[in-house]
Amino acid sequence: MNNSKLFFGHDSDSTIMVRKDRAEVNTWTDHLEYINEELEYILGIEDRMLNNRQLYNQLNALRRENQLKLSLLYRYEASMRNAIECDTTACDTFYLHTHEKNRNVFIDHVKKYRQVKSNVLSKILIYVRR
Repeated sequence: MNNSKLFFGHDSDSTIMVRKDRAEVNTWTDHLEYINEELEYILGIEDRMLNNRQLYNQLNALRRENQLKLSLLYRYEASMRNAIECDTTACDTFYLHTHEKNRNVFIDHVKKYRQVKSNVLSKILIYVRR
């Protein structure tokens, strides 16, 4: 993130919340983009060293899932423009709920990715010890 200030004293609470949420979504999308890059390397390693069809299919499915989550977050980020225009509690609640739902989707996906990555790394260690 750049060093510019996200918040100013004259900003409304809703403006601050939208900026904070946007910054968080940007962090999520950056992380998923990096996972895409890592998965390309991991798939290459799997192909050259392990040749495990089940693991290959799992990694490809995870790559597709990662791309879908990334697309979901990009669409969500675009829809956040409407949150600033909320003038009712119901509208604010809708966007808060949507943000929390997207946060949970992101966290669950990263946990799944870490499990698969750990599995691949353990298989590499077993392969190297042969």
